[in-house]
Amino acid sequence: MELPLRRSGFTPRGGVRGRTPGRDGEGAQVSGLSKGLGKVEVTLKWDPSPMGEPDHDLDLVAATYTAEAPYGEPAYLVHFDSRSPDGTITLNRDSKTGQGFGSDEVMTLELERLADTYVRVVVGVAVQQGEGRKTFAQVPNTAVRIREGYEELSATDLTGVAGSTAATVAEFVRGETGEWHHKVVLRGFDGTPEEFPSHMGAAQQSS
Repeated sequence: MELPLRRSGFTPRGGVRGRTPGRDGEGAQVSGLSKGLGKVEVTLKWDPSPMGEPDHDLDLVAATYTAEAPYGEPAYLVHFDSRSPDGTITLNRDSKTGQGFGSDEVMTLELERLADTYVRVVVGVAVQQGEGRKTFAQVPNTAVRIREGYEELSATDLTGVAGSTAATVAEFVRGETGEWHHKVVLRGFDGTPEEFPSHMGAAQQSS
């Protein structure tokens, strides 16, 4: 499945900070006792390229999955060129250069409003490849933070996937009683932005 994530075969690789990190950058994270998560914000920032060089252009991507295919193809994607059909996942800010103050990209996920058919949401970051292959190692001072209100759920600077062109940075899963929980995930991929969505939701392979 190839999707239009470019402006104008990924192979998994794999720090990340969270309260309960696990192996390979993954770990379960449960917030608010059994209440689960409600409205979550994902922010991404990076430094712009030096004057005269091609722009660094990174994109937040969210992929939703249903109970029928929790590790299959995404039900839908949210990114700079694709909106959530029900308005529950919104890209509030989009940058093509990393210039300016504060976060360069901001995505809001209203998990408690997602229809019951959705059981999993994966969030990733892709580096646009318009001027040839570019990895996270070539983009200085990357930072991803995930918060619910004032509580930080996890944060990473993507150094753990420096050689990759895209990476999953968070996973949200619906529990048996309907509550949403956050898993700390950092998995790198190598390929084009168009190929990334077909791989970002794949089940983690045992080492």
